Amino acid sequence: MGRISLLLADFVLSFMWVCSGVLVRVIVFQHLGFGHSPLGEVIKTTFSVANMFFFAFLVKITRGGAYNPLTVLADSISGNFNYFLYCVGARIPAQVVGSIVGVKFLIDTIPEVGQGPRLNVDIHQGALTEGLLTFAIVTISLGLATKIRENFFMKTWISSLSKLTLHILGSDLTGGCMNPASVMGWAYARGDHITKEHFFVYWLAPIEATILAVWTFKLLVQPAKEDNTASKRKSD
Repeated sequence: MGRISLLLADFVLSFMWVCSGVLVRVIVFQHLGFGHSPLGEVIKTTFSVANMFFFAFLVKITRGGAYNPLTVLADSISGNFNYFLYCVGARIPAQVVGSIVGVKFLIDTIPEVGQGPRLNVDIHQGALTEGLLTFAIVTISLGLATKIRENFFMKTWISSLSKLTLHILGSDLTGGCMNPASVMGWAYARGDHITKEHFFVYWLAPIEATILAVWTFKLLVQPAKEDNTASKRKSD
């Protein structure tokens, strides 16, 4: 896919991703009438997993479109410098703009959607929480891409459950977002997108955690793969 087409895909997917999470809650809690009961939470989880499968399919058919800056960043770290600049200077801004437009669309069409994720702890605990959640999901994603690259269903299933579990663990503290673009959309709508808390918790900590996860994965996994390859050559 050309670079312009990829930017358009990032914008559209980011717009759709912000809207989808809200629409799932509206459908389950309001239109289906389950409320916040245990059954309602189970139905919401089912819808959320189906939603992640849908977006995984969209990523596949767009040949690399993304709605999360951390996914793009993790991929660009392993590429050449020109690709890194393209991702940081064009793809991530496209995702941020898509999220901002998506939140604006939601607020204009469904005023009762709320205010999005908020920081409910101090800045240090919040940064640590988002950092640990991001480190975990990036490591899991890299492992899935390495071990079961060709199995779309299994890879998406494990990734979806992992994201939902980590989201639940961090939801009461930071919102359990692990997606700076989505948080930026809501923060921009509230007018607190240039605060120290937003920058440190939802941008700096996840970015540092992503870089650390990629480096750690390369350090631990690649040497093991090289050792296995060497062992096979010796046995042959």
